[in-house]
Amino acid sequence: MSGPPRAPRRSLAGPHLTIPVDPNHDHILGSPSAHMTLVEYGDYECPFCGEAYPIVKQVQATLGSQLRFVFRNFPLTEMHPNAQFAAELAEAGGVQGKFWELHDFIYEHQSELSDPRRFTLLASKATNLEVEMVRRQLAEHAYLRRIREDFMGGVHSGVNGTPTFYINGLRHDGGFELPTMIEALRSPR
Repeated sequence: MSGPPRAPRRSLAGPHLTIPVDPNHDHILGSPSAHMTLVEYGDYECPFCGEAYPIVKQVQATLGSQLRFVFRNFPLTEMHPNAQFAAELAEAGGVQGKFWELHDFIYEHQSELSDPRRFTLLASKATNLEVEMVRRQLAEHAYLRRIREDFMGGVHSGVNGTPTFYINGLRHDGGFELPTMIEALRSPR
């Protein structure tokens, strides 16, 4: 038997982001002056992150310019063997100005991640990436350091699974259903 849904965390004593959002480092969608910030630590192969993806899109559509959304990599490689590859692919796309297109493509085609070579080609064609450059960057693990920085920032901030959300710097321990997320974002913290 399940109880009532958990209320969003409102206490300042809970886990918080130890690495502040940095426009020079983070992948950010939305206005820099938005008064609501939603940070997600995600794993591209995680089925729960896949479930959260369309909800985050709905949250963005609902709140518009009031929200800035930040995505940070948290690949759980022991459980999801292709999560690291997917994070590196998204970062490679970011260098070509296509991070968010790759982010969306990966989540929308999450079930196809098991063949990285084929997936790289599909993603490159779909998002108009220079595929040979991406393959070279993937082979060199050019973005591994950045992904590890995201991961360790998550560990220090109390991330212990994916997806983990932070609202205005405080970890959101409630569910990620649309009404719950909207209420938590609109509540004073």
